[in-house]
Amino acid sequence: MMALIRDGRLVEDQFVGVADDGEMPDQGPVIVSLARWQSESEQLLRRGTPVGVRLKSDEHPEVIAGELGQLAVVALEFPVFRDGRAYSYARLLRDRYGFEGEVRAIGDVLLEQLHYMERVGFNAFEFDSDDPERAFRIASEDFSAWYQPAADRRATVAQLRSKKRPT
Repeated sequence: MMALIRDGRLVEDQFVGVADDGEMPDQGPVIVSLARWQSESEQLLRRGTPVGVRLKSDEHPEVIAGELGQLAVVALEFPVFRDGRAYSYARLLRDRYGFEGEVRAIGDVLLEQLHYMERVGFNAFEFDSDDPERAFRIASEDFSAWYQPAADRRATVAQLRSKKRPT
């Protein structure tokens, strides 16, 4: 069963993925391809419901950087587990472009990678699991200390140590 974990919780996906040749629903949030967004963005925005854009691994987020304020979701595709471009794209969306909406991992999303995806800025994950909340919790608890700052803004070991020093 495909599940959606957002901000650490199992949620019902309100968004409908619409294929390039698929019929647009009359209402409700949708996620469309970059090509469809580029050709139909005005019509999509006129619907008055949240819109998301799905980027393939060879589609750089720079192409939508100026439009991120109009988007609720950017879904980054992992076509295969060894294609890591979406990690960089998530970090760019958060740090360079200041995107505060949902950054969703889709495609070949492996539990072993959820922790790293979360660190670079993903806050939603589509993956197949019989018990998705438990699987996410286990994956997220793999590490309890971080040495490098990341998009998730968790305190690093050095920052935590400096807080404990007596004055």
